[in-house]
Amino acid sequence: MVVITVIPHPSPAGPTGPTRTFGVEEELLLVDAGTLEPAAVSRSVVRDQDEHPARSGHRVFTELQQEQIEVASPPVTGLADQLAAIRAGRALLDAAARRAGARVVALASPVFPTRPHLVPHPRYEWLRERFGLVADEQLTCGLHVHVGISDRGEGVAVLDRIRGWLPVLLALSANSPFWYGQDTGYSSYRYQTWTRWPTAGPDELLGTPQEYDRRCEALLRSGVALDRGMLYFDARLSARYPTVEIRVADVCLDAEHAAVLAALARALVETTARQWRRGATAPRTGVGQLRAWSWQAGAAGVGGALVSPVSGAPAPAAEVVAELLDLVHPVLAEWGEAEQVEAVVAGVLRDGSGARRQRAAFAARQDPHDVVRTALEATHR
Repeated sequence: MVVITVIPHPSPAGPTGPTRTFGVEEELLLVDAGTLEPAAVSRSVVRDQDEHPARSGHRVFTELQQEQIEVASPPVTGLADQLAAIRAGRALLDAAARRAGARVVALASPVFPTRPHLVPHPRYEWLRERFGLVADEQLTCGLHVHVGISDRGEGVAVLDRIRGWLPVLLALSANSPFWYGQDTGYSSYRYQTWTRWPTAGPDELLGTPQEYDRRCEALLRSGVALDRGMLYFDARLSARYPTVEIRVADVCLDAEHAAVLAALARALVETTARQWRRGATAPRTGVGQLRAWSWQAGAAGVGGALVSPVSGAPAPAAEVVAELLDLVHPVLAEWGEAEQVEAVVAGVLRDGSGARRQRAAFAARQDPHDVVRTALEATHR
């Protein structure tokens, strides 16, 4: 829901070496530095950045609500650089937020009961008028990963082949168990609320860029979507970058988890692009199936069963994640990223994602302040 100036993503040069660029956009909550409750200061943070632009290439934007902020990192070609970029973006935002009496925290949903404040902008006012409570309650923070592609044909081929694996990325990222003061019973309640938008969720099998464009135009012609920026598919061709944009994940508590998730997304794009070049056909999984798989991933996270894209049946999360790692391992090994990615993923499977850590922080005293304190420490570790 944000207009972004184009940042070039060089096209992949070939299958050898980590030449395929990737960059991330992180949405973060703004909380009062004293009370730790949501703070409506996003416009102050953006003004601060306009006055002190980052030399690192990071760009800062308001989002739908004044209690959230977005930072877009510049594209990079390596996992270590991605981690550094994410840390730098979080530090940049936090410094600006502190000057407004606030902090930024990597929580994907609001922990405290609150009433968000819409950013005064014609686009957002149209959304509230059109979608009512869906827009009023929408205070969620995601992680969007942009992965460079050589052309739109490759991009659509990738979209067709990654569809079944996106719920696994969601499960690994799950970081939104609370919603306005209540434990929802979900690991990613952000995804449940996000898919209330009529254009959100998994997309159909496409085949060609022409079919992708036809589907987008049909949705726009219906009048339900305001513009292409409101086509909130779990993965889509970016309208502004030469990238595939994977939008399914929660923002992650730890910067390293976010960087590794981005590396997994990039390896998945590279792996499926190679499958396409070899002539492998895309799995013909229906949208109804994908919605059910995503629901299960949002409910269970890595703490229960996920649906295996290989068998279409439920299996322990560790087994389904292992299937994803097996799929992308050749690319990760070729690029020298397999050891770090697999170690971090093993830690998430062992210790849980952000959702488990939030619940553990709350359990001791039943105090949402403890959740936010724990999340702040993790965000800026």
